[in-house]
Amino acid sequence: MDPQPPSPPLTAARPRAVIHVFWHEGMLDHDTGVGVFDTGFDPGFLEVLDKHPENADRVRNMVSILRKGPLAPFVSWHPGRPAHLSELFSFHTPEYVEELVQANVAGHKELCPGTFMNPGSWGAALLAVGTTLSAMKHILDGNGKLAYALVRPPGHHAQPCRADGYCFLNNAGLAVQLALDSGCRKDGSIDEVGEGSGFGYNLNIPLPNGTGDEGYAYAMNQLVVPAIQKFEPGLIVLVVGQDSSAFDPNGRQCLTMAGYKKIGEVVRKLADMYSEGRILVVQEGGYHVTYSAYCLHATLEGILNLPAPLLSDPIAYYPEDKAFTVKVVDSIKSYWKECIPFLG
Repeated sequence: MDPQPPSPPLTAARPRAVIHVFWHEGMLDHDTGVGVFDTGFDPGFLEVLDKHPENADRVRNMVSILRKGPLAPFVSWHPGRPAHLSELFSFHTPEYVEELVQANVAGHKELCPGTFMNPGSWGAALLAVGTTLSAMKHILDGNGKLAYALVRPPGHHAQPCRADGYCFLNNAGLAVQLALDSGCRKDGSIDEVGEGSGFGYNLNIPLPNGTGDEGYAYAMNQLVVPAIQKFEPGLIVLVVGQDSSAFDPNGRQCLTMAGYKKIGEVVRKLADMYSEGRILVVQEGGYHVTYSAYCLHATLEGILNLPAPLLSDPIAYYPEDKAFTVKVVDSIKSYWKECIPFLG
């Protein structure tokens, strides 16, 4: 891979809006193998096997589109770093971290269905965490307001004590904890409903299969925006996965580039209102090798608040009927009003 490109100096000729991208090519060393889709299984009678969907090529294209595409002048590149083991314990249990260390020593282990530890995987996972923490620290130290951790393996499915869904370590969760430990009062994210004293401050929005641009926009406006307005976060962490795109092999949603750009725009508007424009974007899924890169580009265009798309959609229109999504979102909204304390 080409060496990391130097970032041009911030001069008057450079666009005002800049996103700081944190990346390390060592994350490409995570080899997820081949098989029938994500199983690693070779039945013995197929001439060609699938690359595992979470393979290095998808991220190579994300790096490439940001280096060579029209968003390149808006990107400032920064090196990633590996996390120290001690940095993992703010989210993960020591027992689970030791399990990962031993799996690395063994050389190969399927930690859960579709999630493989191979030579190079542990180093990549540590780089993903350290790179995400570096991106968060860049914001916390006041060196920039918009940062993007371009990382793999992904992390949002990883639990404190187990791997899940191609994820070993929870990159975003560890970054949120760093922000809280550094004195940030609130971080805005949408996930589960929380428990104990945190009940109601994590919110999950299970949209039906086939939800597209209009359905996602409706959910953002009816659910996400009012929740963020009530919560008033001091910093927003946006975990982005392009597996919700219309053509992703692993998702069942119908977002196009226009939908991703709109999501980025909404998040940027909320950040400007409540968190002094501070947004950490963390890369997660997205398994269509080419279209994921396009959808990432569109998301960052929205985050940068660029008025018009810089790239046309190579696949473009996908038919959508948002009627069922509207019913689901309205049901979730009613449930939240009855059961979520701070939204009442």
